[in-house]
Amino acid sequence: MAQSNDLYDAILKGDAKKAHAATQAALAAGTAPLQLISESMVPAMDEVGRLYEAEEYFVPELLLAGRAMRSTLELLRPLMIASGEKLSTRVVIGTVKGDLHDIGKNIVGSMLEGGGFEVIDLGTDVSPEKFVAAVEEQKPQFVCLSALLTVTMPAMKTTIDALKIAGLRSQVKVLIGGAPVTPQYAKEIGADGYSENASGAVSLVKNLLGV
Repeated sequence: MAQSNDLYDAILKGDAKKAHAATQAALAAGTAPLQLISESMVPAMDEVGRLYEAEEYFVPELLLAGRAMRSTLELLRPLMIASGEKLSTRVVIGTVKGDLHDIGKNIVGSMLEGGGFEVIDLGTDVSPEKFVAAVEEQKPQFVCLSALLTVTMPAMKTTIDALKIAGLRSQVKVLIGGAPVTPQYAKEIGADGYSENASGAVSLVKNLLGV
């Protein structure tokens, strides 16, 4: 399984071109998309998360690893759709209304994808109504809300309240994060969980799934 090892190494090193090439080679050799995800991509991003927590990797390395991950998913998604294969868990993610920061959100999204989850990224400055619509349409198991500014944190509560009003709150787990966010604030607004970093977000989702 040399191609799988090559893919693991490419993601770990944040080399998108090599990750793309390794994915093509593995697919040509008959490796199934879900096998690549479970045996190469998930372990690689787990290791990236570990290195980040150990302060051996920093934000630039996380971004590069995420880019390498996306280069592989570009190849795998069409094949999975065509074959009817699906990732086990769907996550809707976005930066809340009034906040245009996306680096943290992008890192979390990449790490979640690397963890084997399907991620629907709504972008930045996402209104509560847009989150509600995404939950109605996409039927995710999780909604992740990001905020980098203290003044936009109230939009997290507004979004949770909107999900309650729409009768959707019980259908999803709502996780929040961002520089000014605290575990206490998560409890105050009725969120299901909080993480201070991207690798923690992946662990939180897995814990809530019982993985």
